[in-house]
Amino acid sequence: MDHNDVLTGALDARVAEVLPDPTPLTAASLLSRRLGVPVMLKREDLTPIFSFKLRGAYNRIARLDDTSKARGVIAASAGNHAQGVAYAAARLGLSARLVMPTTTPAIKIDAVRRLGAQIDVFGEDYCDAARHAVRIAAETGMTPIHPYDDADVIAGYATIALELLRQADCGSIFVPVGGGGLAGGIAAVIKAVRPQVRVIGVEPHDAAAMTHSIRAGRRVELDHVGLFADGVAVRTVGEQTFELCRRYLDECITVGVDEICAAIKDVFEDTRAVLEPAGALAVAGLKRYARARRLPAGAAVAIASGANIDFNRLAYVAERSATWCQG
Repeated sequence: MDHNDVLTGALDARVAEVLPDPTPLTAASLLSRRLGVPVMLKREDLTPIFSFKLRGAYNRIARLDDTSKARGVIAASAGNHAQGVAYAAARLGLSARLVMPTTTPAIKIDAVRRLGAQIDVFGEDYCDAARHAVRIAAETGMTPIHPYDDADVIAGYATIALELLRQADCGSIFVPVGGGGLAGGIAAVIKAVRPQVRVIGVEPHDAAAMTHSIRAGRRVELDHVGLFADGVAVRTVGEQTFELCRRYLDECITVGVDEICAAIKDVFEDTRAVLEPAGALAVAGLKRYARARRLPAGAAVAIASGANIDFNRLAYVAERSATWCQG
């Protein structure tokens, strides 16, 4: 798969059936003033499931043949992909079964349950849940919907890049990285259409599978990952997504927990929206990059990828954000 394949897939994607209007691109005026550059937030937290994951899940499921649809769909997820699969399945009239790790925030499990999907809570992280989902798929014949390492899923995520190209004169785009589907899809489309725009992936220090893999020139499996940013807590990136990120990301950087918490606060101050840790990852990366070097001319865009945060974690976020120097 190369950037032209992803671009074609994004142009043919069926995302508009479930997201008829582009998600907003919001100016972060307070953060822009502090950093001295125009900062924009791509508001994927405003989809019906409060996450970008709906794009990939819906595009994949909508394109299944009738036989596959009749078998129902199954997926493993730390939360947001599960919501995307459950929402898409309900919209299309299919049965869905989701395997979610025991560490998944209750708000995400409850949201999937409300959408009518069957839930299996299994394992300590996404990798454990994914292995269990493979076993269930083999036993039941249900159709697996991978959260990132699938061409249709990547194409669904890549529609964000098509929207951005119409919404702003971007100089740089910061994208959270878990399995790599969002970052690979956006980077491939941007480099196919506007290669001068820098696309930078952002990972937590303690869940940096893509950073380590790109440095090693091969996919690296981490022994363990931190779970604070549960939406990107992946021990191994995908095969397709690794190749896309390796070829089309300009670089991949990492940030710490305190930086992520400070970014959640930044977004709240500018928008009154409360992002989940993975959802604020790109903002944290943008801030780190801007402190270290000059950003390219044009808007600096951060993908606000999700807002499914457990309410009980807010006190911790507020405490940790106070320890990090703002700016």
